Amino acid sequence: MMDISVQSASAPPQPQIHSIQNQKISNSTSRGYMILLTINYVCLFLGSVSASLLSKFYFNHKGNSRWVSTWVQSAGFPLLLFPVYLPYYLFKCTHRRPFSGFTPKLFVLSVAIGFLLAVNNLLFSWGNSYLPVSTSSLLLSSQLAFNLILSVIIVKTKITFQNLNCVVLLTLSSVLLALGSSHDKPEGLTRAKYFVGFFCTVGAGLLFALYLPVMEMIYKKVYCYSMVVEMQVVMEVAATVLATAGMGADGGFEEMRKESIHVFDLGEGAYWWTVVLNVVTWQLCFMGTAGMVYLTTSVTGGICMTALLSMNVLGGVLVYGDAFGGVKAVSTLLCLWGFCSYVYGMYVKMKKEKELDATEVNGGHDPMMGMTQIAAGRV
Repeated sequence: MMDISVQSASAPPQPQIHSIQNQKISNSTSRGYMILLTINYVCLFLGSVSASLLSKFYFNHKGNSRWVSTWVQSAGFPLLLFPVYLPYYLFKCTHRRPFSGFTPKLFVLSVAIGFLLAVNNLLFSWGNSYLPVSTSSLLLSSQLAFNLILSVIIVKTKITFQNLNCVVLLTLSSVLLALGSSHDKPEGLTRAKYFVGFFCTVGAGLLFALYLPVMEMIYKKVYCYSMVVEMQVVMEVAATVLATAGMGADGGFEEMRKESIHVFDLGEGAYWWTVVLNVVTWQLCFMGTAGMVYLTTSVTGGICMTALLSMNVLGGVLVYGDAFGGVKAVSTLLCLWGFCSYVYGMYVKMKKEKELDATEVNGGHDPMMGMTQIAAGRV
């Protein structure tokens, strides 16, 4: 774990804030920061693509429970206890005790956001069960534009050519992806179900677009990556409690048992393996998202997730033999163009930060002036 000195999350003294912010900026150009950033994006990449493929596998073999789809998105929280407790109790590589510095305010915020995630997961599952893949992809892509707008309002993100260009290209990519998959309409989709799926998917996109900048704002009061993982544990526990209560009240567990025995056409063993793997991959996805927001910005996290929509399509082509026509090819190229241009812009920005830090050390410039210049160019 990459630990940064922990202070009270409520109201640390002003000089300590400057010290912590300077240390974060220094970490952003360090090798450890890049390793942690790479690990989180790999988790996001593997989790997002694998969860997409496994969800399609589940529905392809006659699984159709919205409650199961909701529950698996958060039920893997025990997996996060390993990176929380092992570094302190087994590896002895940190002096910080798990959940130390975790204030009541931070706990309440984590629980509230966990409930928000549970609602988001349920809306996503309902929308996904009713809408064709094309419409769902199109509606979910709109969250990136909402994310940028809400990031400007909530965390005062500066709109630059880099992030605006990337948002436009990735949104166009998703629109083309939807148009190229317009034949994916499920059988028996009524007008009423279509509108339920439509509004549920829009709601899920808006909630997630709100979730990212809110988390970035909260992470400004979190002083080490370990606390990010601990917050994720609390959020996932809260989301799982709400999802479990809903399943119990609506007969979701009995539905899961019947589905495993009588509905899933590959048998009970394959059904439970599919559920377990879904649980694991969704945790990778959400933990990767949280890490990306903490280590970069909410806009960067949203861009990385939207860019993976095209990767999910490629995964379907490679694993399930889905058709890959010209429209999907153009969509993929637009996605790669937008994402690579954004990553290159981040690389140039970080290189300038490193050079500026070196100039300050060698020339004796005021470090707070350098920090102000860096903050002004934040993507």
